[in-house]
Amino acid sequence: MRGVTEMETKSETPMDAIDSIVYVRPVKVEDLPEDVREQADGLTEIYAVHNSDGDRLALVRDRKLAFIVARQNDMAPVSVH
Repeated sequence: MRGVTEMETKSETPMDAIDSIVYVRPVKVEDLPEDVREQADGLTEIYAVHNSDGDRLALVRDRKLAFIVARQNDMAPVSVH
């Protein structure tokens, strides 16, 4: 029975891994508050990084940078369309 218990434990997803997932999605600059639009340097689309509760953690210039920022902060980014 011990082997079965060990296998079950290994297949479970640790809560830390779930908590570290962040979602990257494109955002139209026109949909953002005016003070943020002013900082967009003429871009029409930027990328948002959100936690699992939907809270916005960051806004960045492009998708690649969003993934880099997430990974540098020990988070696991996934794309949302």
